[in-house]
Amino acid sequence: MGISRVAVFKKIKSGKIKAQKIGRNFMINKKNLPDVLGEVLTEDKKREIEKAVKKTIKEYGETLKLLGKE
Repeated sequence: MGISRVAVFKKIKSGKIKAQKIGRNFMINKKNLPDVLGEVLTEDKKREIEKAVKKTIKEYGETLKLLGKE
């Protein structure tokens, strides 16, 4: 996951990672893994990307058109 074990426990405790406690261990359901690993885009991320694309087209639209012709 690219983060420390302590960070994972903190995310579980805060609810950012959905996990179930079994004995002394935590289990993350397989269906939740894409969310945990960041492989699924949230609606907020999609809006952020769309905003960045619109800004890029607004600022560099003509340049992009010229590059597309080459």
